[in-house]
Amino acid sequence: MRLREALLRNALTVCEVMKNVVVVGAQWGDEGKGKIVDWLSYRADIVVRYQGGHNAGHTLVIDGVTYKLSLLPSGVVRSDKLSVIGNGVVVDPWHLLKEIEGMREKGVSISPKNLVVAENCPIILPVHGALDRAREAARGDSKIGTTGRGIGPTYEDKVARRGIRVCDLAEPEILRAKLDYLLQYHNALLRGFGAETFDLDTLYKEVMEIAPKILPYAGVVWSRLEEARKEGKLMLFEGAQGALLDIDHGTYPFVTSSNTVAANAATGSGVGAKTVGRVLGICKAYTTRVGAGPFPTEDHGEDGEKLGSLGKEFGVVTGRKRRCGWLDAVAVRQAVKTGGIDGIALTKLDILDAFKELKICRAYKLGDKVIDYLPAGQQAQAAVEPIYDVCEGWNSSTRGTRSWADLPAQALKYIRRIEEMIEAPVILLSTSPERDDTILMKDPFAD
Repeated sequence: MRLREALLRNALTVCEVMKNVVVVGAQWGDEGKGKIVDWLSYRADIVVRYQGGHNAGHTLVIDGVTYKLSLLPSGVVRSDKLSVIGNGVVVDPWHLLKEIEGMREKGVSISPKNLVVAENCPIILPVHGALDRAREAARGDSKIGTTGRGIGPTYEDKVARRGIRVCDLAEPEILRAKLDYLLQYHNALLRGFGAETFDLDTLYKEVMEIAPKILPYAGVVWSRLEEARKEGKLMLFEGAQGALLDIDHGTYPFVTSSNTVAANAATGSGVGAKTVGRVLGICKAYTTRVGAGPFPTEDHGEDGEKLGSLGKEFGVVTGRKRRCGWLDAVAVRQAVKTGGIDGIALTKLDILDAFKELKICRAYKLGDKVIDYLPAGQQAQAAVEPIYDVCEGWNSSTRGTRSWADLPAQALKYIRRIEEMIEAPVILLSTSPERDDTILMKDPFAD
């Protein structure tokens, strides 16, 4: 009896110190969040996507099979876990069904039993994508670099209180009236851009045809997550894009249309702020960016091309070539501070194996000043110049390494220098796209 009680006390103690985890990008997205979320999801009971849309691609490689996701949570490949699309996500229902079908073709079981979409998720309509593309075309050389998938216009409709939500699909009469009101606004804009407008009857028919296929997945997510919290289940919150694309804290206006920082995990899923727990930032061992906007450490020479080639740096969603450069510790440190990041998962270390020397940006030069932050002003962001520390390369392979002790000495020195500069510990290391090629130094779920 005493032994049984002791074991029970130990089990309760373990449960008490376990914390939910938020995974966020600490750069401009494409840091490898998908693999890290998938790798961590074996510990979690629920994986929650809390912002963004199908403009954010995540790639998983499991036993040689590649899965490309853009809307589904990365935990969906584990069919015994509950995957949740929170209210902070904007959902293209046509794309969602296509993505579900694509995963099923690869043997992944997805049904309303293991996937729930918040009933108050905003819906991306065809008119949103059309407006997105028309506005981007009108900008000419001043393009933001949007994917043209309607993410921004959908978020705009949400805050303007004219948006269509998943729950509206169950109320046909109200839905038609809302679509009519929405089209009055969007068609006026489309006409102004000289683009084709949308017909109410046609759009209403398309939405009503997709409704019965989407509604089975709809649920009261905030309530489901509250019940899970009471039951002591572990939750893993998955962000999209990266902190430097945050609508408030990123390189505005070259940003996404939502808050990408960890604080939005609570708002975007319907849980209390205390439920969120620990924050794990994902950071590449170098830096990439897709689309327009400032990029202080971008390398336009051979090293940049080499990073892109070795790292296979092409966007999952758009296929666009990513801009590449050296690690910007200034920007990552800023992401650590604004995002409340407790520790870093460093990815793609193996891509640096072929370099004799490496650079880390430790500060910026702006005019005649040296600054240790990325300024908010658009001209100032474009004008900053990186100040580098140079590190010796290791000239040996780290690819597939699964033990800290097996890493080259110079690789360890590089990691330690990063920790000093970003003022956060590296607690997890990825050495290839494969799920198991991962080194864990500290469990992010454990207190």
